[in-house]
Amino acid sequence: MGNKRFSIIIPVYNRPDEVEELLASLEAQTQKDFEVIVVEDGSTVTCDDVCRHHAATLDISYHVKSNGGPGPARNFGAERAKGEYFIVLDSDVILPPAYLAAIEDELQKVPADAFGGPDRAHPDFTPTQKAINYAMTSFLTTGGIRGGRKKLDRFFPRSFNMGVRATLWQQLGGFRQMRFGEDIDFSYRIVESGAACRLFPEAWVWHKRRTDFSKFFRQVRNSGIARINLTLLHPGTLKPVHALPAMFTIFCATLAAIFIAGLLFTCLGLATIRHEGCNMSMVVIFFGLAQMGLALLPLLLYSLLILVDSSVRNRSLRVGLLSIPASFIQLNGYGSGFIRAAWQRLILRRKGEGFAFSDNKSFYS
Repeated sequence: MGNKRFSIIIPVYNRPDEVEELLASLEAQTQKDFEVIVVEDGSTVTCDDVCRHHAATLDISYHVKSNGGPGPARNFGAERAKGEYFIVLDSDVILPPAYLAAIEDELQKVPADAFGGPDRAHPDFTPTQKAINYAMTSFLTTGGIRGGRKKLDRFFPRSFNMGVRATLWQQLGGFRQMRFGEDIDFSYRIVESGAACRLFPEAWVWHKRRTDFSKFFRQVRNSGIARINLTLLHPGTLKPVHALPAMFTIFCATLAAIFIAGLLFTCLGLATIRHEGCNMSMVVIFFGLAQMGLALLPLLLYSLLILVDSSVRNRSLRVGLLSIPASFIQLNGYGSGFIRAAWQRLILRRKGEGFAFSDNKSFYS
């Protein structure tokens, strides 16, 4: 069918249902000048039937490769793409009908070599998915660095919603062989090359993210590890906002220690009230309770802030309540990974985790 304006590249691993939803949303695009390249990355549950079902309405090609990770899968798709711009999407996103039209509108206003857009929670997502989306996008949790208008750091596109001019992709060689953080590494290399890279606020996607808190914890922990690896690959890119989750994690650990000490004082006072006299024991008990309250107060205030903000944004008290554990998991998961990697890579000078990609499941699951 000739060259296209856009090549949509979708790596997938055992997610045919997600691909079905994504392809259906591509069929509904108002801008039709695009091709779709689906790369099956060693899946045991394939989406070939799904792609065949949409072949009559989409310019789609389906490819199968051995398991190698999302970065190599995207590169595999790019080698077969014919578009002027390559747009990389995760399989767990859904596009609004005007997604590509919004990109075209931005490119017509001011040309760009690379771009990306934010993500949102679809009304049909589960309360847990909405809470996780809040934790990943709120200014109160991530500083807005994932594509929102309010943010504490400059914008770098992420692979769930990233566009790159084909010639620039070929110049930079695409994604490196990294277990996680490969999309930020690619974004850094784009910016370091001097290419024009912009946020397209209206080119947003619905992003399902992880479906439970345990998977979410692993995801954000890996992101914390990746941040240290990226700092070594790209010196000078570590910003104060990147260290905030680690500081929050240390703060929470300190408050936990204060709370436990207060609990021990309280228990000691109660245990000795008959032997040491009422007055002395009450002082010990009061001191212990005061310590426990001092430890809990900052966390309760922050939780209340999260509850109110998320409940208003999502128009749901249930999502607001779930956003509290989601936010603590986001901050402490990222912070713990950041601290561990900093200790291994910067202090002990060990190789650490995250460079060689060996197990695709750890990314896609």
